[in-house]
Amino acid sequence: PNPVQILSNAICSSRFVEDLEHITGIPNLIADPDYAGGGMHLTGPSGRLDVHVDFNYMAEQKLHRRLNLLLYLNPVWESAWGGSVELWDEQVKKCHHSFEPLINRCVIFETSEISYHGVQPVTCPDGMARNSFAAYYYTQEAPEGWDGHEHTTLFRARPDEKLRGMVLMPLEKIRREGPRKLRNVVRKLRGKDPVN
Repeated sequence: PNPVQILSNAICSSRFVEDLEHITGIPNLIADPDYAGGGMHLTGPSGRLDVHVDFNYMAEQKLHRRLNLLLYLNPVWESAWGGSVELWDEQVKKCHHSFEPLINRCVIFETSEISYHGVQPVTCPDGMARNSFAAYYYTQEAPEGWDGHEHTTLFRARPDEKLRGMVLMPLEKIRREGPRKLRNVVRKLRGKDPVN
């Protein structure tokens, strides 16, 4: 829709990116006009996003992920409906900040190996959804201290989610990564390079 295109153009503009560089102190930021994993996010009742750190590198583009921008677009939102974005410590033991998804609230944070974040379960009424727009920014230069290890999104359970952390998340990881690993085994047997 036209309003979304206007928003997209604005947050990918060179002036906006320069402002982000000034605010964050991260030079040479590059907006992702393709919104890999970003763009409009709608989460309905019972939706959630487990605590995680985001993938750190886009190999095809040779870009390091550095910054997340989350803009909330909910004209009406009640605290009882959950859906707050949570920013956790490195061990995922303590939630340091929690932000309700209120209209025009914008949360910007650095993407790093310790930037654990997630979304509380959404309990809004049927027919409603938690609406947000996500944009990610990259650099060609590696962040300071990068050890050269590329990874996909890494999920962790909250402290009160023992069953989820010990059983459900490992099963989900197998379901998600199993087909790729199987393809890599087949590729190795055929003498081809594995696919990341």
